[in-house]
Amino acid sequence: MTERSLATVYGYPRQGADRELKKAVEGYWAGRVDAAGLRDTAARLRATTWRELTDAGLDEVPCGDFSLYDHVLDTTVMVGAVPGRHRAAVAADALDGYFAMARGTRDAAPLEMTKWFDTNYHYLVPELGPDTVFTADPGKQLGELNEALLRGHRPRPVLVGPVTYLLLSKPAPGVAADFDPLSLLDELLPVYAEILASLSEGGAEWVQLDEPAFVQDRPREVLEALARAYRLLGGLTRRPKILVAAYFDRLGEALPVLAAAPVDGLGLDFTGSAAANLEDLAAVGGLPGKRLVAGVVDGRNIWINDLERSLATLGTLRGLAGRVDVAASCSLLHVPHDATLETNLDPEVRRWLAFARQKSAEIVTLARGLTLGTDAVADLLDDNRAALRSRAESTLTRDPAVRERSADVTGADSRRAAPYGERVAAQRARLKLPLLPTTTIGSFPQTNELRVARADLRAGRIDQAAYDERIAAEIRDVLAFQEEAGLDVLVHGEPERNDMVQYFAERLEGHVATEHGWVQSYGSRYVRPPGPRPFFPDPMIGCRSGLTRTSNYMFVGKARGAGKPV
Repeated sequence: MTERSLATVYGYPRQGADRELKKAVEGYWAGRVDAAGLRDTAARLRATTWRELTDAGLDEVPCGDFSLYDHVLDTTVMVGAVPGRHRAAVAADALDGYFAMARGTRDAAPLEMTKWFDTNYHYLVPELGPDTVFTADPGKQLGELNEALLRGHRPRPVLVGPVTYLLLSKPAPGVAADFDPLSLLDELLPVYAEILASLSEGGAEWVQLDEPAFVQDRPREVLEALARAYRLLGGLTRRPKILVAAYFDRLGEALPVLAAAPVDGLGLDFTGSAAANLEDLAAVGGLPGKRLVAGVVDGRNIWINDLERSLATLGTLRGLAGRVDVAASCSLLHVPHDATLETNLDPEVRRWLAFARQKSAEIVTLARGLTLGTDAVADLLDDNRAALRSRAESTLTRDPAVRERSADVTGADSRRAAPYGERVAAQRARLKLPLLPTTTIGSFPQTNELRVARADLRAGRIDQAAYDERIAAEIRDVLAFQEEAGLDVLVHGEPERNDMVQYFAERLEGHVATEHGWVQSYGSRYVRPPGPRPFFPDPMIGCRSGLTRTSNYMFVGKARGAGKPV
């Protein structure tokens, strides 16, 4: 009898369907919510997520992926790498000290923030040095594991892997710029061993260690460090089963290293350029006797999956591993919560969407189809084919006028009529600017008065004319301020913009905006730009294929010059 394939995910949106986490965290900062209230909200959100996933049919739920601010910051706390300037605050009050590392205080700067690979999520960069002393503090991870177990779920703790953690770190202030945090690997691994033992004793059957840094090209010595790390962790006797996950691209030269490591399973991305992982896996002889968690549902865009294509991929993978389970390509942190909340969208467009909740359902369908055969999910496959066909044939995605104009573009259209020398002379004569003109970047702060005006317009308390006059008044004030300050080049301050992308996209054909499509950018900052866009290249230095960022922009029209619907 064929072993049943399990459905799982690596992570899930943290904020709640109505951004309850954002409101609770910011309420805590403002003093409106106490620590107990914040923790209660967080616990309710975790319980709701686990119940939602289990009710959808997922067999295994992630735990430990939830965060009040950032999962890399949580890892810094877990391994005791709190920067010296924040240790007193953390010792005095763990929660306030945690937020101090994220936001800073009057006396201590926060940790640097930067992008989590090529996503729109930002993490807090660990600061390490030769004097860093790691100590295990798995309280958060054990607490959330226990919560999930008590609620009857099958949880899998999710941790940032030790090698990726060091590769994402930087030298602490005062440490030589050429210090390599990876040199601390041998000091960090015993701490991970202690944490794994604690999780095993706490009831974890599996633990997921994320190593996405290895979808980037890495030199031989870093690959050797990866092999050394998992020889040690895989060789432990007091540990859960270890699943090493990598995502956002193909694993490349790290794949044979991890395939040969004494771990119990690998989680691989098989979407987009990462589909090359299939051939690479076959080339190293597969994963005989091990678990493969196959990420065949794209975790970074919001379009429905091609279920038949994914089932074909899964069928091939089944011959390459001891068992094959089904997942999204990465954490669903990077997509909104639930497309069914978008009741004001064109029903035709909404039919094409899959946010986190819909992607979870797709994963369950694929796991069932892989186990029982396509007849068991025939109706769902028919619906999926019809929705894909609807998108391919829709007038919303195929505009003949755009195609005609694109076809008429020539090389001459990219060249200016006058040479640079003539243009710059005309500009200087017209503008009469000094040698070093002064100006600002562009946007002025969005004031509370502007936010109130925008809310009043949405609620019908003022009409469009009154709103426009409030915007015009703000522009007059901004211009007067700049003139008084003596700036040479003035800006209007962009008070009418609700978001640096959404404002423009809402005025372009081929784009639609969501009402509830919030995605975490960092901390309590959630963005709702107009739905995910299809895969426009955003190359990332050091990546072997040029990763593509898919933020929450929804372009439903035709890409310029494209011959196929996007």
